[in-house]
Order: sequence, then C-alpha cells, then structure tokens
Amino acid sequence: MAAAGEKKISEYDFVVRAIKKLRKPPYKRIHSVYSGFNKPFRDYFNKDPVEFTTKLAEEGQIATRPVKGGVILYLPGDAPASGGSKSALDKILEEDDPKGELEILGPAENEEN
Repeated sequence: MAAAGEKKISEYDFVVRAIKKLRKPPYKRIHSVYSGFNKPFRDYFNKDPVEFTTKLAEEGQIATRPVKGGVILYLPGDAPASGGSKSALDKILEEDDPKGELEILGPAENEEN
C-alpha cells in the first residue's frame, strides 16, 4: 500500500510498469499469476486485477492471451498476431496447391475413416 499522504499511481500506469519491470528479457510479456502481478495489484488497489486488465485489453491499451493458469499480458505493440481459426480455415479451404502435394482422395467409405 502507498504510505499515508503518498500519491498512488494509476491502475493503468501500474499495469504498464509491471509488464516492463517483471518481464524477463528477451520476453516482452508477463504471466498474470506466475510473474507475481495479481497479488500486488490486489494489495495496492484493493481491486480485482482480472477485471481491470480485461477492460484494458478491450480498450486496446494492453494485449492479453489466455494461457493455462491465467493470461499473458503484453504492451499493445508487443503481442504476437493471433492466427485465429479464420486463418486456419482459409488455409484448409484454399484451392491452389502450387507444389501439387495434396492428393484429394474423395469421401471416406465409412464413418470410422
């Protein structure tokens, strides 16, 4: 907690500072739980860090990626592009096969194939 009379930094500044100071080079991210971010945020602001970081991500002020045990927090320009299922679907349905590597066999004879 901030000492009596000491001005607290904003929640946003706290998150940005945490990402910059808790990440370990060469990584540009922190895990919300394993980095130790969540507890200090809760202690300093007496607020839920998940709600606040989710709001920041929705506003584009930070980027998040869900992972086992929490989320990964990034500064906006540092997050990798998410491939998403649309990209995978586009690749699967793409018509051209420039190297001729795909052999379309047709429908399976039974449902077990």
